[in-house]
Amino acid sequence: MAKRIGIFVCHCGINIAGVVDVERVAKEMASYPGVAFSTTYQYMCSEPGQNLIRQKIEEENLDAVVIAACSPSMHEETFRNVCGEYFNPHMCEMANIREQCSWVHDSEEATEKAFKVLKATVEKLRGNEDLEPIFVPVEKRCLVIGGGIAGIQAALDIADAGHEVILVEKEPSIGGRMAQLSETFPTLDCSQCILTPKMVAVARHPNIKLMAYSEVIDISGYVGNFNVKILKKPRYVDEDKCTVCGDCEDVCPAIVPNEFDMSKKARKAIYIPFPQAVPSTYTIDREACLGLAPLACAQCKEACEADAINYDMQPEIVEEKVGAIIVATGYDLYDKERLVEYGYGEDDDIITSLEFERMLSASGPTGGKIIKPSTGEEPKKVVFIQCAGSRDRKHMPYCSSICCMYTAKHAMLYKHAVHDGEAYIFYIDIRATGKDYEEFIARVMEEERINYIRGKVAKIYREGDKIVVWGVDTLTGKKVEIKADMVVLAMAVIGREETRDIAKLLKVAVGEGNFLKESHPKLKPVEALSRGIYFAGCAQGPKDIPATVAQASAAASKVLAMFSRDKLEKDPMVAVVDEEHCSGCGICISVCPYGAMQRQPNGKAKCIEALCEGCGTCAAACPSNNIEMKNYSDSQIKRMVEVVI
Repeated sequence: MAKRIGIFVCHCGINIAGVVDVERVAKEMASYPGVAFSTTYQYMCSEPGQNLIRQKIEEENLDAVVIAACSPSMHEETFRNVCGEYFNPHMCEMANIREQCSWVHDSEEATEKAFKVLKATVEKLRGNEDLEPIFVPVEKRCLVIGGGIAGIQAALDIADAGHEVILVEKEPSIGGRMAQLSETFPTLDCSQCILTPKMVAVARHPNIKLMAYSEVIDISGYVGNFNVKILKKPRYVDEDKCTVCGDCEDVCPAIVPNEFDMSKKARKAIYIPFPQAVPSTYTIDREACLGLAPLACAQCKEACEADAINYDMQPEIVEEKVGAIIVATGYDLYDKERLVEYGYGEDDDIITSLEFERMLSASGPTGGKIIKPSTGEEPKKVVFIQCAGSRDRKHMPYCSSICCMYTAKHAMLYKHAVHDGEAYIFYIDIRATGKDYEEFIARVMEEERINYIRGKVAKIYREGDKIVVWGVDTLTGKKVEIKADMVVLAMAVIGREETRDIAKLLKVAVGEGNFLKESHPKLKPVEALSRGIYFAGCAQGPKDIPATVAQASAAASKVLAMFSRDKLEKDPMVAVVDEEHCSGCGICISVCPYGAMQRQPNGKAKCIEALCEGCGTCAAACPSNNIEMKNYSDSQIKRMVEVVI
């Protein structure tokens, strides 16, 4: 039975109508075969625009609709919900005449292309079938990867709502980068004072299964039904028996650099990362220990009255089933060794922002005293260099977001500690967005008398007992030369390297700087393209603590919205295999990015609909042409091409 198709052309203000002759398009498409009605409206996505569609479907007895407007990723769901009140929603298609026409062509070209796009969409619609949604059950448990403030916040939000959470952290303790900070801007309150209560809440929450010193090694399945394998690394210390008395640490002869203190302080082979660590228990560093491979020491075991040391502990693989996954793997700093122009690595008195942060901390390598690493003396002149590796096409082209604020904090804390000291900040621009941030920067500049120099540092070199920082003040055009005692580099923020490994397991995209790519930067900032996977914190991009916490709660809210239903509705536009003619070559299985194409016992391929995201890779790769996408059949595509050319 021939369809009665209605065409609704949107002006989108002047976004479309300012370039495309929408009235002409609607008028001429009215006579196109199969089109029963055609009109325009200023804003088709508005409530009056949607009501117009409802009205004309009833008046004109329409059973199929084409909306000529913006990208389907913007409003396809909106219009399909309207049409779904009258007929199968897959009898509604969108013709993109904004991004593909008005935004990229001049008036006449855009109008002509709009005709072609509309005709092709009408031809596709003719071949569409009524599709029913696919429903998949939901396992109402969530996996959170990463135990920094983002992972902690997301886990607590979900657990407080009554759902079980598995929180996996690769380090011996949760806390992440925030645990390494001394104070937080702009309030300058103690980082640990804010963070520790949340860490303790995670450890004590009945709905949270905390797996510290563990790593996710495999993820399979699909939204609502993910199968996860977690490697639980051996601590060689029984958490239940350990009393944290410290006797084992006292007698341990092996000394190595402490990663928590940015290797500026030593620790023993048996250690607790920091005093407020959660879980509060010792861990033996297998690589540093003398008593494990082979057994040659055993002093810690002999000293442990609680008998908590167990050298025979083995790695354990734990399998869990979850319905949703939140990735909160945090950030690292750009490789300082690559900033050779700033002399890092060649001079002990040139340090990174995080190393300076640990120096400021009372629990840090210097007990909160600011000293020159080379001599241990108090530096009287310190230069802070912003955008070290950021906003630089040779390194990371993006802004790292937090550097302006934490550099101001560092300079202020330095002045409080060294009253007769001088602090200089080289900057490109001050980017302090937020209600309290501009005020904080102004306070640093005016009250603390920090010297701000607008310019990029060109060269740093040693001259006797001083470090010469050479640059140009771009406001005055004058050359600037400062002989400093210490230089602090505000390094570019990048995603952790292991984020790429997690991304491969999840089959999600990773962009520049190891940051995970969200589904839509404006409308879906915490969602991956694959359903059921969400991002939080600096795994998605550089951000400060408030933004990180907000995004973590946003990700948690998405998970809770999913868990509010027993079954999830999935788009039925999936791949279909002609099993009768399938040769069993397996090419589709190897190219499917979602693992949806699987081999049956008879050797032939089959699409697991719950896994399929309808990308069409398998259909393109099949050498026998035996795979098609629902409502994207070969005959439909052929007809679309014919009307265009």
